[in-house]
Amino acid sequence: MSKKYVYLFSEGNANMRELLGGKGANLAEMTNIGLPVPQGFTITTEACTQYYEDGQKINDEIQAEIMEYITKLEGITGKKFGDLENPLLVSVRSGARASMPGMMDTILNLGLNEDVVKVLAEKSGNPRWAYDCYRRFIQMYSDVVMEVGKKYFEELIDKMKAERGVTQDVELTADDLKELAEQFKAEYKEKVGADFPTDPVDQMMGAVKAVFRSWNNPRAIVYRRMNDIPGSWGTAVNVQSMAFGNMGDDCGTGVAFTRNPATGEKKLFGEFLTNAQGEDVVAGIRTPMPISEMSEKFPEAFAQFEKVCKILEDHYHDMQDMEFTVENGKLYMLQTRNGKRTPAAALKIACDLVDEGMIDEKQAVAMIDPRTLDTLLHPQFDGEVLKKTPVIGSALAASPGAACGKVVFSAEDAKAWADRGEKVVLVRLETSPEDIEGMKAAQGILTVRGGMTSHAAVVARGMGKCCVSGCGAIKMDEENKQFELSGKTFHEGDWLSIDGSTGKIYDGAIPTVDASIGGEFGRVMGWADQYRRLKVRTNADTPHDAAQARKFGAEGIGLCRTEHMFFDADRIPAIRRMICSDTVEQREAALAVLEPMQQSDFEGIYEAMEGLPVTIRFLDPPLHEFVPTDEADIELLAKDMGKSVAEIKAIIAGLHEFNPMMGHRGCRLAVTYPEIAAMQTRAVIKAALNVQAKHPEWNMVPEIMIPLVGEVKELAYVKKVVVETADAIIKEAGSSMKYLVGTMIEIPRAALTADEIAKQADFFSFGTNDLTQMTFGFSRDDAGKFLDAYYDKKIYENDPFAKLDQTGVGKLVDMACKLGRSTNPHLHLGVCGEHGGDPSSVEFFHRTGLDYVSCSPFRVPIARLAAAQAAIKESK
Repeated sequence: MSKKYVYLFSEGNANMRELLGGKGANLAEMTNIGLPVPQGFTITTEACTQYYEDGQKINDEIQAEIMEYITKLEGITGKKFGDLENPLLVSVRSGARASMPGMMDTILNLGLNEDVVKVLAEKSGNPRWAYDCYRRFIQMYSDVVMEVGKKYFEELIDKMKAERGVTQDVELTADDLKELAEQFKAEYKEKVGADFPTDPVDQMMGAVKAVFRSWNNPRAIVYRRMNDIPGSWGTAVNVQSMAFGNMGDDCGTGVAFTRNPATGEKKLFGEFLTNAQGEDVVAGIRTPMPISEMSEKFPEAFAQFEKVCKILEDHYHDMQDMEFTVENGKLYMLQTRNGKRTPAAALKIACDLVDEGMIDEKQAVAMIDPRTLDTLLHPQFDGEVLKKTPVIGSALAASPGAACGKVVFSAEDAKAWADRGEKVVLVRLETSPEDIEGMKAAQGILTVRGGMTSHAAVVARGMGKCCVSGCGAIKMDEENKQFELSGKTFHEGDWLSIDGSTGKIYDGAIPTVDASIGGEFGRVMGWADQYRRLKVRTNADTPHDAAQARKFGAEGIGLCRTEHMFFDADRIPAIRRMICSDTVEQREAALAVLEPMQQSDFEGIYEAMEGLPVTIRFLDPPLHEFVPTDEADIELLAKDMGKSVAEIKAIIAGLHEFNPMMGHRGCRLAVTYPEIAAMQTRAVIKAALNVQAKHPEWNMVPEIMIPLVGEVKELAYVKKVVVETADAIIKEAGSSMKYLVGTMIEIPRAALTADEIAKQADFFSFGTNDLTQMTFGFSRDDAGKFLDAYYDKKIYENDPFAKLDQTGVGKLVDMACKLGRSTNPHLHLGVCGEHGGDPSSVEFFHRTGLDYVSCSPFRVPIARLAAAQAAIKESK
């Protein structure tokens, strides 16, 4: 056989993650270090890839290997599939390389049928347990393999509980569950049109196919896109002999973390349910008890579990998230993985592990996901207002942060409302993986059921979303889109505020204040700054944004857009006069009004950046963006210019362009109207001279950036205007100030002719937003209409505007760097598109040899950490 597609747990190890997936590799590793793991085997990620290559079929070779390993597992356990003496039951779970909690589907108790369940009931002397396993298996298999929705089965359970006058599943008797299993099979037959499968081998192949299929279910695709996980990886399948937590009161199941995933505190954190199976804890259907209470129920198993936690943390050198089962008082470990954690917990755990001597500073920097830092820097509720606001409910503080928004009751509504600019809080009985897009769109999530390790809690923490879970005091009426809490009825669209750090719920909208950043943040950032080579600047157009970015560690401004300054009410008339002028003199007179305003803006920005480099981009957008559209404004402009309304309308009509993105904008404006470039140069240089005079200790070197150059002669023409203007002012001031003139590389032709352009430029800054538009040939504003179809059809895996297309656009960036430095070895290279704050793009820019990245203020820490991680990765 050419390839091995199946491995026993005893044949693998932690380094085989790519082949066995995270769960399979960790089950193998736990087996190797002697922990109590129910044995089984892993079907590799390559088998998943092969399944898709074979047209979504498991080929004969792989089927035969699976059968061979079923026989091996029967030998290990002493039990047999479908046997009426000692039947083997297994769980079938997915496990990709990267942890994707709740994204893919699990089946428990596989191997049961009418005959086997009778044997189990008789042999165990526990028919309630046997039929509980059977009804769960039918429900999971129907849902996961045959795609018959869970809700049909849940309705049958609720109906039976109502008839029996009970509220909990555990209160149903063996006969009730036996009857329920029959009802489930009838429901299956009605929905599927065939009898429920009884042959365990058929069940197994159906389940394996379902796990492979689930790799491409919509929620898995959304999660992958959010977390940069390639679709080509595929998922492994783990087949594991069952350990039963639902055999009675000396059994149970739990999920635990070796440290608190919300705060990072070094203390066992988790939840436990007696007489339950693993899905009950994670699905949040019953509200569990804290892990500490397990020591009273199962003292021996708990003592063993505490030892296992220490062994695992010492082994993996990271906080672990574990699932386990206790069967008749005996502990079984079902999985371990590096635990998902909040951004604040990630920083605390990294610092604590360094202080405990478990990892070094480099490892601490490498273990934090840069994208999560964003949430740490976002606002919290205003403490003063909070004190005066009555708390209307309190539940579990599942994921920290503050959120206020209008109440919505479904993921679809959350997405639709957010798309039209509304802030929403998603209120659900419990969330399920289908809700992921709605959770992403919401400001925060509030659930009625579920604990700290429910789906809502785990996914919200991973996203850095605020979440409060398990608020049982809510009386939910999803059908009528309303709920009742503290005697008040909340309808869709009512304002609600939730605090995921305390679990408190407030009526109305509470204002927020900027986050205060803890000491661990500074420590980790300090380590990151030691290891990174790339500088990190910010994109900022106002002194306020510049000061904010400085607070987050920005080392300059990589993009200051001057056009944003023209839209103020006191400035727009002057720019409109300039556009409607007939002569150069009229234009210059209008520009003379704007010049001191621009100068004062630049002085404010220079002051905020305290002598650090500031790159100012000259006017970029097409002129039609500045002209009035409102009749009253047109009349006002006509009066101001001494022209008729018809003449002004003719000028406005003349500015209309069929494709403004590729129209009269960027350096083309300065070529047509050099007086604009001259005015902006005077404002930049005078501002720099004034600030230099105030702060002799600073070394002011203004950086002037000419946008949208595609031909070296364009740059040479505009640069001549800039140099003549700047030199005259500097000479007149008796100064020796230096300045730089560079260009944005945002047109593919500029990248292709970068060796020529570099002869005229002191620096290149890659405008990757426009470079992406021009290279792909679609506009950022319109691409949303069809990109979803491209994701569905696997043409693109990511939004090229969020994550740099390294294959195409990246090739142009790399080429421009090499060509540019071949003719100008002193050329500075940076990037100022939003890609400058995307971790995978930052790694690419590091490898390509750029000097700096520039991004929005709140993404500066992300870029600092990503740059350090890129340098650490390269040094390995």
